[in-house]
Amino acid sequence: MSEASWGEAGSPAIDWRMSAALENVPRGDDDLAEVTSLERAVRAWLVLDPAHRADATLTLEHPLLIEGVSMTIFSGEGIAVLAGHLPDVEQQAPSNDDTPDEAG
Repeated sequence: MSEASWGEAGSPAIDWRMSAALENVPRGDDDLAEVTSLERAVRAWLVLDPAHRADATLTLEHPLLIEGVSMTIFSGEGIAVLAGHLPDVEQQAPSNDDTPDEAG
């Protein structure tokens, strides 16, 4: 007989590169969905005004497990929860060692 462990196993790492569609946000004169990476979609949501944040919907390429819940569609506060898991931009930015010193 095998044992099962029920508890806080933790959520797997988020694949920030997966495709995601940010919908119900204005793009010029249209309300077109933007398909991009999950990270870019969440960062785009962060710069929206509060009214558009509340109306936005984020649809993922495949289910994401966060805090024990598997979902493919997020909206409003759900996107805010994802934003709280975003990787630090500075850590991901490539170093620019080719930049000349001001003194050099």
